[in-house]
Amino acid sequence: MDFDQLKNRFKQFAIKVILFSRELPNSAEYKVIQGQIIRSASSTGANYRAACRGKSGADFINKMKIVEEEMDETMYWLEILVSLLPASKDQITPIWKEANELLAITVASIKTARSKK
Repeated sequence: MDFDQLKNRFKQFAIKVILFSRELPNSAEYKVIQGQIIRSASSTGANYRAACRGKSGADFINKMKIVEEEMDETMYWLEILVSLLPASKDQITPIWKEANELLAITVASIKTARSKK
């Protein structure tokens, strides 16, 4: 998978999270979660794009570590939502699986970049 394909995959992931978040209940606590999950999910793609433009290997690694942290946070919020809204598990599971795959790709990229230093 090349950089452009992965950029698109991160973008599509953020879109899926945003579309899913529109279906959350309209209460104060869900508005907080909605804001958090949209921020973290969309940040993964934005930071991946920034990593692709890294000025050095170290810069690439630092930006990819942000992608890793933001994806982990997104997964945390998805897990919270499954606990709060068990009926939504079928909708959340494919999003969580994609997050987990993107996280694995991110971690592998960091390891590869570190080994080249």
